Parts: sequence; structure tokens; C-alpha cells
Amino acid sequence: MPRKDGGSSSGRTAVSGTVSRGSNPRPPATSFNAPNGALFLLICRSLMTNSTSSKTTCKRYELTPFRSLTLESEDLHGWYNSPVKREDWREALSRTRKSTFGRVAGLLGATELDAHFWDELEASMIQADLGTHLAIELIDELKEDVKKEGITKGSELHLLIRSKLLDRVQPLPENDTERSPFVITVIGVNGSGKTTTAARLAHRYKVSGKDVLLVAADTYRAAAGDQLELWANRLGLEIILGQPGADPGAVVYDAAQAAIARDVDILIIDTSGRMHTHHNLMAELQKVHRVAGKVIPGAPHQVLLVLDATTGQNGLSQAKAFSEAVSVTGVVLAKLDSSSRGGVGFGVASELDLPIQYVGLGECEDDLIDFNAESYVDGLLAE
Repeated sequence: MPRKDGGSSSGRTAVSGTVSRGSNPRPPATSFNAPNGALFLLICRSLMTNSTSSKTTCKRYELTPFRSLTLESEDLHGWYNSPVKREDWREALSRTRKSTFGRVAGLLGATELDAHFWDELEASMIQADLGTHLAIELIDELKEDVKKEGITKGSELHLLIRSKLLDRVQPLPENDTERSPFVITVIGVNGSGKTTTAARLAHRYKVSGKDVLLVAADTYRAAAGDQLELWANRLGLEIILGQPGADPGAVVYDAAQAAIARDVDILIIDTSGRMHTHHNLMAELQKVHRVAGKVIPGAPHQVLLVLDATTGQNGLSQAKAFSEAVSVTGVVLAKLDSSSRGGVGFGVASELDLPIQYVGLGECEDDLIDFNAESYVDGLLAE
């Protein structure tokens, strides 16, 4: 039977050159021939769908498979954030702490604050990917405070450094999703974790009781649409797919129209991955945003830049380029648990005045969590 939005009761219809598939919460693990780029997702889904136990262990957390599909109505309230303990942050940041910030902590045991101490502290901060500008700025402020407060030992600097680092991190912005549909674009270079972040974000909104529609507007990379579709099937989410090589702007236009027709709460657009140095591709990203705004006033309402935390200072260069092209509202630090260069968050927050909205601390759908400044700083400075 036809629907008002142009869909059909079958759950799979053409929508002006795109393909819309309804949610399929538990497809057989053998129903999709995953490309190489999506092999991990196929394995992860197989573990979720073929598990004979009532629980599935994923990284650090014990998760109930597909719990977003079984929540009672009274559970669907407020903003869902996966429960993460302080020790989980410490574990996730252990590589950065041991390889770079460990030197900073080690210097704090020095007996004298001489010229050698300050040189070593500055070098350690730069190696921790805070960036040269921020490292020099922090050293100058610390020297001034040391004189004012009469500090003579490195061990007395710990709380002062902690305070300075916290000052550099922007407070977490609130999720204002009262406008409907609320449009979010997820941007970043290929391989940053952009598509996975889009799926995890959609999962969070669904668990919070929102009606979510995913859009696979990355039409240039063949595996991107398949990867997002696989996540959508696994999590029971609706998705609109663009044909390979299709105009991303046209896909977004159709998706925005569908979001209005279906009266969805959240529209999440996974954009084409692009190198931040390619001006023509950045211009296309601007076009996608203009198209969304023509259909839905004010869209996109949130623009999340996904940075691979393992890239260190290159992530700061990416953030600068994307911020010049579009109005980035927040940053997602992906793969933070796999990085030894997690200090890049300070440079992004301080030099570009961008808040870190989310971090990726694992490999499964619940591992995208709200950024917590204190847990972040303490995880890096922990002894």
C-alpha cells in the first residue's frame, strides 16, 4: 500500500534516485557480502546475531543485544549516555599517558624548577600533541604562577597543570533538538571513523526515544553506503541510500523531503569523506549544507567534525580546514582508545575554540560517549 511519503509497505522503495530501506533489526549474518572496508562490521554483527547467550561482551562493557529495540516506554526519556567509569577513561588514554603524558607526570617529581626542567616540560607537552603554540603558552603561564605562589618543586605543579588544561577545554554544549527535523551532518576525512560515528549517534538518539533517519550521502566511496546500511540493519534504523556516484546534494535533498514527510525527529547525514586539502570537495560539502537549508530552515543545525585521534597534530590541520569551509559546531575524537596522541583534543578546543562533543572509546554502538573534561585530563595525568 502506498504511503504519503512515497514509500510502500514493503519497506524498500525508490525515492527520486535514492533507495529507502526500512529497519531490519536482525538480518541473517550471511545476507550481506561485506566489502573489505566493512569486514569488521560483518564480524561484529555476526557476534551479535549468532550469540547463544543472553548477553554479549563488547570491549569493556556487557551489553544486551539490540537493547534499543526492547526498551520499555518509561525508559525512553532524556539523553542517553553509555555509562563510563573514570577507570574506563584511564584505560582508553593509557597509550597517550604512557608514551607522552607519562613524561609530563615524571617531570613533576623533579626537585628543582630550573631552566632544564622548564625546557623538558615544554618538549614533553609538544610531544603530547598539545601543539607548539599551546605548549609555550602554558609554560609561560605556569612560570608566572610559580613566581606568584612561591612554588619551588615540580611535585607542587600537578594541580596547577590540571587546572590549566581544564581551562583549555570547552564545556560540553547541550543537545538542543527541539526543532524537528533536527539535522546533523557528520563530516571528516576518509578513515576517520565518520560513518561509524554517524551510526552510533543515531543509536543514541533512538535509545533516547527519538525517531531517526540516516542518510548515506557518501556516494563516492563504494563501501560507505554498505557500511552505514549494515549498521542501520543491525540497530533497527531507517536509512536512505544514494546510488553509487550520485550527486550528494540530490541525495540530501530527497532525504530532507522524506524527513519532513515522515515527521522524523532527527536526520543524520553521513557526508562524503574528503581530504581537507581538496578545495573542490570542500566546496561540495558547502553545497550539501546549502541544499539541506533550502528544504529545512536553519539546517544543518549541528555539524560534527570527526577526527581520528591517532593522527595527532594532523587532526588540528583538518579541523582548521573544515572550520574555514563550514560552520563546525563540535568535534568527535574517534579511536581515542587506540591513540598514543590523545593530547590533540586540547589544541582543537583551545586554538579553534571548538567544543569536543563526543569521544569514541571502543568498537561497538555504545562506545560513543559524551566528552568529560575532568575524566579526560585526569586520564592523561594519572600516575
